[in-house]
Amino acid sequence: MADMRAIFASFCLAASTLLAPSTLLANDGAPLREVPDFTRPDLAGDQITLSSYRGKLVLLNFWATWCAPCLVEIPKFVAWQRTYGAAGLQIVGVSMDDTATPVQRAYQKYHFNYPVVLGDAHLGERFGGVLGLPLSYLIDRKGRIVARYQGELDLKELEAQIESSLSQP
Repeated sequence: MADMRAIFASFCLAASTLLAPSTLLANDGAPLREVPDFTRPDLAGDQITLSSYRGKLVLLNFWATWCAPCLVEIPKFVAWQRTYGAAGLQIVGVSMDDTATPVQRAYQKYHFNYPVVLGDAHLGERFGGVLGLPLSYLIDRKGRIVARYQGELDLKELEAQIESSLSQP
């Protein structure tokens, strides 16, 4: 019986770690690393290359239409793109939906003002695996990942980081 409790406790600890609301890893001493590049068509069929945004602060957001926390974030991202875009912020969405149809409906409903591409398992693996959504990366002007946010975001914390990053050369 005690062994079962220990196993259950270990399982709960592992699950809570994976499902933690926001995990910022860049400030824990981990080295900054260059972001994997990709080129994918957006919903209009135009090619989006992540490295073409070098020189900008990029918020790369993996999301899906069936993910409730993802849909909560989208209106804030739309507002941030409008507010901080001229200062150098570029948001890029990567939908992990299986088909484009629900993504196109969401794109119209939420009035996206930033590009959205369809992702897949291969692209997710290049970013260390997308094991839960939402998953966001803050990428500096040199193309280095400076923060990784797994799960539901603390939007005020992320906005403060964006403002701070945009004020740096």
